Amino acid sequence: MSEKPEVAVEVRDIHKEFVLPQHKNSTFKQTVVNIVKKNKKVTQKVLDGVSFTVNKGDFYGIVGRNGSGKSTLLKLIAGVYTPTQGQIVVNGGLTPFIELGVGFNPELTGRDNVYLNGALLGFDRKQMNSMYSDIVEFAELEPFMDQKLKNYSSGMQVRLAFSIAVKAKNDILMFDEVLAVGDEAFQRKCLDVFEEYKASDQTVILVTHSMETVKTFCNKAVLISEGKIAKIGNPIEVADEYSRLNQIVIDYDIVKRSDKRIKNQGVDQHIELKMFKFGEKQPLNSFFINEKIGLTIEWTEKMSDEIMLLDLYKKTGEHVTSFSCDKDKKEVNDIRRRGVLETRLNLSPGSYYFTATLLKRDFKQKLSVLIPAYEFIVTGDWSKSDYIFNGVTGFKHRWLKE
Repeated sequence: MSEKPEVAVEVRDIHKEFVLPQHKNSTFKQTVVNIVKKNKKVTQKVLDGVSFTVNKGDFYGIVGRNGSGKSTLLKLIAGVYTPTQGQIVVNGGLTPFIELGVGFNPELTGRDNVYLNGALLGFDRKQMNSMYSDIVEFAELEPFMDQKLKNYSSGMQVRLAFSIAVKAKNDILMFDEVLAVGDEAFQRKCLDVFEEYKASDQTVILVTHSMETVKTFCNKAVLISEGKIAKIGNPIEVADEYSRLNQIVIDYDIVKRSDKRIKNQGVDQHIELKMFKFGEKQPLNSFFINEKIGLTIEWTEKMSDEIMLLDLYKKTGEHVTSFSCDKDKKEVNDIRRRGVLETRLNLSPGSYYFTATLLKRDFKQKLSVLIPAYEFIVTGDWSKSDYIFNGVTGFKHRWLKE
């Protein structure tokens, strides 16, 4: 019989509400007026019955869209906030990296802030003396440690805060969007540290919008949506559900914007495009890199000698490619005036759109033009791609031994 895992953090039925006044008291007069009027307050419910357990050795991911309540949850675990209802049990020392500037004093030097943060984390001066050199070396800030923190750039502050968190090591480490700040070299350093943590069974709680990071490092994850748990358990399933929720929002937003922009430049003709994941019928507006898609084109032109031309553009203006039923030696359905295009979106992350042009076969007359005909985005998920590339698109290739 396997031993029961030791619990590092237990979150039990957590509720968190904030009471917000409806009117700000910007002046003394306004304060008096609001007292007389009994300034009404509204209650904002941020978390509603959240429960989960982080065991020792877990690399636990917490994901959710902005405003879902995940950062508030981390502050509750760190003891910054007190829950309105419920209980949080933390077994062991906890080091939080939850918000840039928390625990820092801009009027103190970098050196003084290292010792100040150490004291807040429960380390005495002797312990911090033994860690100081490693912290400064990791942060790569040795020439600046006697300057006041207010003279540091935001990137320098992040490096110092992260260095304190990883070198003043504790039983449990918490990181909130650490990969969203700093340059590429700093982010690579973060990932290297995460690899070390995973190999050594360090207990880590990570809030991130990077589903690639969740799938790579986390052994468990939870998705918070509108203050409640939407999915919990397998990190791949949680990451996929998060992507699905984002896709719904993205699709709605793109369709709403497209409805305002699309102008059919023909007289009596109409073109309609629908784009979907291959094998699915539901039209979508966001896709993964190299995802297999289908594009259905329908039009109401009554002539039989028509050519449908689709041009793909990046929103920044680059013409990526074009598709023509004439060049592809493909006859469209003359009766229903309908064509179906199948391809893979071998495109880098970004926003794109199709234009559709219906021409007579002699190319001398445009029967109808739709600009843009379909707008969509390619997300930063590389899970369906066999290789990573820069630029707009990538070529399938292989390296040969001479």
